[in-house]
Amino acid sequence: MQADSIVLGAGIVGVSVAVHLQMRGRATVLVDRRGAGEETSYGNAGLIQREGVMPHAFPQDLGELFRYGLNNRTDMHYHLDALPRIAPFLARYWWNSRPDNYRRVVETYAPLIAQSINEHAPLIERAGAGHLIEKKGWYLLYRDKARQDEGYLKAEGLRRDFGIGSAELSSDEMHKVEPGLGIPLEGALHWTDPWSIRDPGRLVVKYRELFEQLGGVVVNGDALNLQQGSSGWRLPVADGVLEAREAVIALGPWAGDLTSRLGYRLPLGVKRGYHMHFGQPAAQPLSNWILDTSYGYLLTPMARGIRLTSGAEFALRDAPSTPVQVDRDEPHARELFPGLGRRLEAEPWRGARPATPDMMPIIGPAPSHKNLWFAFGHAHHGITLGPVTGRLIAEMVTGETPFVDPTAFSAARFM
Repeated sequence: MQADSIVLGAGIVGVSVAVHLQMRGRATVLVDRRGAGEETSYGNAGLIQREGVMPHAFPQDLGELFRYGLNNRTDMHYHLDALPRIAPFLARYWWNSRPDNYRRVVETYAPLIAQSINEHAPLIERAGAGHLIEKKGWYLLYRDKARQDEGYLKAEGLRRDFGIGSAELSSDEMHKVEPGLGIPLEGALHWTDPWSIRDPGRLVVKYRELFEQLGGVVVNGDALNLQQGSSGWRLPVADGVLEAREAVIALGPWAGDLTSRLGYRLPLGVKRGYHMHFGQPAAQPLSNWILDTSYGYLLTPMARGIRLTSGAEFALRDAPSTPVQVDRDEPHARELFPGLGRRLEAEPWRGARPATPDMMPIIGPAPSHKNLWFAFGHAHHGITLGPVTGRLIAEMVTGETPFVDPTAFSAARFM
C-alpha cells in the first residue's frame, strides 16, 4: 500500500494531524492498534481549555511539597516504588516550574492555547459534531476564602495579559447556576471562553469519520514496527506493507517506545488519571463542568452520566491501577453535589497523559531523521490542542508558513 503520509496514533492529536494532511491533498493513512479515541482521548474531562495558558506546574513551596509527600492527597498520588525511575523527570519538571522558568513557558505556550477553539470550530462543523459541544465555559468552586482570593487574582492577571474571559460569582449566584449543589461556598469563578465536550471519545470518532470522508484510510498496525526505507518509511499492517514519504508519530504516552527505538532519548513522562461515571439525578441534574478546588476533582455532565475525573498520579505507565483518588474524591463529591447517583462501572477507567518536563508539547521535525515528525507530549491539553497541532504539523510537512511559530516546541530543545 502506497501513501504520502503515515500518521501513527488515532487519538485526538493523530486524527487531527491526519485530517489536516488529507485536507491539503496528502494521501494519508492513519494507523493504530485500536480504534480512534479509545485510549487517553476517551477518558479526559472534555474541555477545550481556551483559558489554559498556564500549564500545571510542579509545587515550589516546601510546606506544600511535604504535604504532597505524605501521599494522602486527592489531587495527586504517586507510587513509591516508581520514584527511582521517574525522579529525573520530576526533577526537571520542578526546575522548569520555578518562577522565572515558568513565566517563559507560559509566554511561549499561550499562542498555542489562543488558537484552540478557532481550530476546533471548523472541524466540529465539518464533522457534524455540534451536538457534542457546549459553549458555556466551566466553573471553579471555592470552599475557602484564601484559595478563592488566589484564584480571582490569577484570573485578573489572565484577563489583563491574555484576554481570557472570566466572571466572579457569589455562593448564591453559583447555586442558581447549579441548584443541586449541597453546601455553601465562598464563591466561584466562571471561565467564560472554553467549550466543553459531552463525549470526548465520540468527538475523536467524528473527526476520524471526517478524515475518511476526505479520502483518508484507517488501518490497524503496530507502530513499533516502523522502519526507515530508501525513499521514506514503511510499516507492516494487516493488509501488507504500508509505504509513505513521511511519517508522523502521534502516539501519546507510547511515543517514547518508538522514539527510543529510533535512537532518541527524550525526557518523556506520564501523568496517569482516572474517571468514574455516576448516575444523574432526575431532579436538579448537573448541567455544568465544575472543579472542586479544595480537592482537585472535576464533575462533568457527560453522555454516559456524571464523570468524576481525578487529579494526577505519578507512576510507571503500565503499572497496575491504584484508583485511590476516586475513592477519596467520592465523599467530597457527594457532599458538594448530593444528587450524585450510583457508580455506573465496576472499576474506574485509567489513562496516561503524555508529559514533558517543561510542560510544553513536542511538535515538529525529528532532529535526526528525514521526513519524520513528532506530535506528542500534550499532558492535560491533548483534547484542547489536537487540531492546533494537526494544522501546525500539516503546514510544516507541506512547506506552508506555520500559523504559529513552532520553534519552541521542537524536540531539538531536549537534544
